[in-house]
Amino acid sequence: MLTEDGKHLYVSYDEYHNLIEKLAIKIHQSGWEFDTILCLARGGLRPGDVLSRIFDKPLAIMSTSSYRMDAGTIQGHLDIARYITTPKGEIAGRVLLVDDLADSGKTLHAVMNLLTQRYPPITELRSAVIWTKALSTFTPDYSIQYLPTDPWIHQPFECYDAMRPEHLLRKWGSEA
Repeated sequence: MLTEDGKHLYVSYDEYHNLIEKLAIKIHQSGWEFDTILCLARGGLRPGDVLSRIFDKPLAIMSTSSYRMDAGTIQGHLDIARYITTPKGEIAGRVLLVDDLADSGKTLHAVMNLLTQRYPPITELRSAVIWTKALSTFTPDYSIQYLPTDPWIHQPFECYDAMRPEHLLRKWGSEA
């Protein structure tokens, strides 16, 4: 649900999973065959996992981080992991790069450039996201929702960003 001022988009678990399923349909209908899904952690972990299951393809993971300032709401310096975790040795062939959104586009641009430069076994690389913001300088190959404004997307699992073990102890007590 987008707020009237266009500054916040609230997404439920059901909406989130429906969007991932629609993304899967869009990818499937394109006719493009790929060998591996490479998700960007953390935002691309959940969509990458679901797409990996739907397409029955191995899931590789690359960690990136830029939203660390002001409780994760302000983009800072982009860090990209040196290694990719993959169940099949080295990442190769046709790779679908998955993240949750194209926000500024900086992360996706940087990762696409890094992959094409450092991983010659990758023969084709395409990208998929749930959301693309208008201000993004990167246009993904597959996207489900285009956001003409720049809302902060409140994803359903963000409640865990501020939750700590002591909160869970208060919530669950001896039931845990």
